Amino acid sequence: MALFAKKEVTPPVAPEQLPVHVGFIMDGNGRWAKKRGMPRGFGHIAGGKTYQKILSYCRDIGIKYASFYVFSTENWSRSQEEIQGIYKLMRQYLDDVQSHLAEGVRWIIVGDKTAFPADICERMKKLEEDSKDNTELVALMCCNYGGRNELMHSAREIAALVKAGKLEPEDITEQTLADHLYTAGIPDVDLVIRPSGELRLSNFLIWQCAYAEYYFTNILWPDFTTEDLDKALIDYAGRGRRFGGAE
Repeated sequence: MALFAKKEVTPPVAPEQLPVHVGFIMDGNGRWAKKRGMPRGFGHIAGGKTYQKILSYCRDIGIKYASFYVFSTENWSRSQEEIQGIYKLMRQYLDDVQSHLAEGVRWIIVGDKTAFPADICERMKKLEEDSKDNTELVALMCCNYGGRNELMHSAREIAALVKAGKLEPEDITEQTLADHLYTAGIPDVDLVIRPSGELRLSNFLIWQCAYAEYYFTNILWPDFTTEDLDKALIDYAGRGRRFGGAE
């Protein structure tokens, strides 16, 4: 069976009510494993399976962009055992999806890839290149990513342009900064979904989520289902998005 086999699925709301870009903070893997008396690595394995199901479902119902918080800049503080386990999962996953490029998903790795082992970095670059023409769904994997780090990266690139005399400070706009983010050219996030009961953004796409709607649930990520995503999408469709304008 194909990893991301296309299915005919009816969205829970009218197509025009779907968010264009959904961000997922995949939280609760470690707690899921702990509740079952297992090492944290088992939670990451279970969370990876949920990721595959949710990504495929987003593609099938017509969502065009989906971002997933895979590994943050703060995650390096975790134990080496856990980090090595995550590396193993990343290698396996990157190899798996490389064999399923015909299923329409384009992958973009958001963050500083160079911090990962060389073989993982090469896998990431190859996947981005080989899937660049796919249009069914753009899947952004945020790896070694942090929102503040991304803004710093953008500011440094802009500062270098000013120093080189290629840009005047007074010509810097919001669009200038956006054009130097890792997500340049990608629409801002419309809906952020965070399971696990935490009520914070945790440095996830902080520029891109400036006007996003937020949906929190106590369900741990490995237990998050397509039915749970439907509930979030129905809730989103019922909200009024004014972007600072009057009612």
